[in-house]
Amino acid sequence: MDTTEGLASADDPGVDSAVDHEHPDVTGGWLRPAVFGAMDGLVSNFALIAGMVGGTGGDNNDLVVLAGLAGLAAGAFSMAAGEYTSVASQAEFAARQVDVERREIVANPVGEAAELAEMYVGKGIDEETARQMAEQVHADVERAVAVHAMEEFGVDPDDLPSPTLAAGSSFLSFAVGAAVPVLPYVLGANTLLPGLVLTLLALFGCGAVVARVTSRPWWYSGLRQLVLGGVAAGVTYLFGSLVGAGLG
Repeated sequence: MDTTEGLASADDPGVDSAVDHEHPDVTGGWLRPAVFGAMDGLVSNFALIAGMVGGTGGDNNDLVVLAGLAGLAAGAFSMAAGEYTSVASQAEFAARQVDVERREIVANPVGEAAELAEMYVGKGIDEETARQMAEQVHADVERAVAVHAMEEFGVDPDDLPSPTLAAGSSFLSFAVGAAVPVLPYVLGANTLLPGLVLTLLALFGCGAVVARVTSRPWWYSGLRQLVLGGVAAGVTYLFGSLVGAGLG
């Protein structure tokens, strides 16, 4: 009896043996600042507007619009500057560690190859195969640097995060998020309600979209963002009311 009977063959025209799946970019430096920027823009600017409404009693829409637009501009530039500095520092630190690893590999190739072989053994590969793999990796210095960097501190030297991309993503996403709560006032609204509805819907939508790249259900992520944003705005409104009453 043929022991391969019943198994799919790669030569069978009806069977596609190619692996065809892709993962989203999780290390490119744009996802976190974009998500954080949009959420922060929505929550912080709506909270600012709510505080202004609470403090003025809702009697000065021009002041509310001015505060909302100023919060948008200040927050967007602040987020961009902070993200650029943070990601640039992270990338520079990673690049420095890669340079340290390169010098160690050039100075002591035998010892570094033995270290890599031990890592492979620790992953369950037999010693002889691990040694051969390490020797093949160390046949090229740059390849050895890349493998050691990934194995030892989880960095791909050719795929370091871009500070410019992170700053741009943060700036744009914050500006878009911050524009939502102030837009009704710009268009002529004279109460906080339209901005509240738009902001809560946007928070729920952002949370639901983020769930597409996480393990959380879309409704859970959406409700979480909605509740957190609503609580922040409510507390700020109360604070503004108290301060406004005290100043009055």
